[in-house]
Amino acid sequence: MLAAARARLRRLGPVQAAEAVSRGALLVDIRPEWQRRAEGGIPDALVIERNHLEWRLDPTSDARIEEATDHDVAVVVVCSEGYTSSLAAASLQELGLHRATDLVGGFHAWRAAGLPTS
Repeated sequence: MLAAARARLRRLGPVQAAEAVSRGALLVDIRPEWQRRAEGGIPDALVIERNHLEWRLDPTSDARIEEATDHDVAVVVVCSEGYTSSLAAASLQELGLHRATDLVGGFHAWRAAGLPTS
């Protein structure tokens, strides 16, 4: 399942993800609160825990976030190590968010790359 999900994604490394965000992509942290508290966060990342992801980012959902304007929104999903995020990004693609992808190595790779954390 993981291999199939990743085969459809153009996964980004930490620096590529930061560059995508600078061009307007949404960086979405799907880790649960306890994990963000233990590991740290990413400043300005949208926090949408995994079990809320699809209905908050689906532009046709009544419960969507303000940034979920259409199916062309670029989304980079972040989890702790880059496994759950691959499955989540593939699920977003199934909703029609064709530019959804994830961060290789997750938050741990982001922090190891020296990118901002909180």
